Amino acid sequence: MPNIRAIFDAPTTTVRERKQLIRAVIAEVGVTVHRQHSVAELRIIWQGGAITDVSMPMTKPGQRLCVTDEETITLVRRLAQHCDDRMIAAILAKQRRRTATGLSFTRARVATLRTNHDIPVYQRPPQSDVGPDDEDVVVVTITEAEKLLGVSKVTLYRWIRDDFITAEQITPGAPWRIRIDQALRDRIQPQAPEGWLGLDEAAKALGVARQTVLHKVQRGQLQAIHVNQGRRKGLRIQIKPDQTGLFDTTDRRNAQC
Repeated sequence: MPNIRAIFDAPTTTVRERKQLIRAVIAEVGVTVHRQHSVAELRIIWQGGAITDVSMPMTKPGQRLCVTDEETITLVRRLAQHCDDRMIAAILAKQRRRTATGLSFTRARVATLRTNHDIPVYQRPPQSDVGPDDEDVVVVTITEAEKLLGVSKVTLYRWIRDDFITAEQITPGAPWRIRIDQALRDRIQPQAPEGWLGLDEAAKALGVARQTVLHKVQRGQLQAIHVNQGRRKGLRIQIKPDQTGLFDTTDRRNAQC
């Protein structure tokens, strides 16, 4: 026997299909209103003869019986400044948030929630004219950063994981937004200067692990750029003669742990 509740709650089930499902399983509904007590008594007669009695409080004029929790409403208000309704629904689904009636969020339900709480619809900003030579600081999506910096999404996600670039999420599951300034642009070049080494070569020259080299780059102890053109794409690090075999006290202590 199919799980009717699961079919009813499934995000792929349309409103029309839910109405059809209700008509298929319910034979009759009787309602008795007790106005003095603001209560409605419902008797549901199911197909097959089973009976369910339900008592429900009646709502006052202008009052909603079911209200989405304030935390979700506040989150939607923040997300609507950066995301459309479809993206907001996907984020809420990842966080397993539900509507006031226990349903999963869809684009249409997000739109209804916004309307009920006077939350403006997302307005896509005009196409940015920011180019690689502009000095302005911009905060962009992963897709925009990919085009602006000339590096792949895989690389950008790795940089975020390694703290190589500054990025933020409004909430878990939301798209990453990357801060691009002139310092970051200067670290991305079409080719590396003569003598600069790849990550593995730099680790070997310094006698340290790859992660130690990355930590030194993050702390500004080593100069590094990312080459975004040609066959030798990737991180290139400047190793000076007096840095060969570099292994400071902190790194040595960490390596021995």
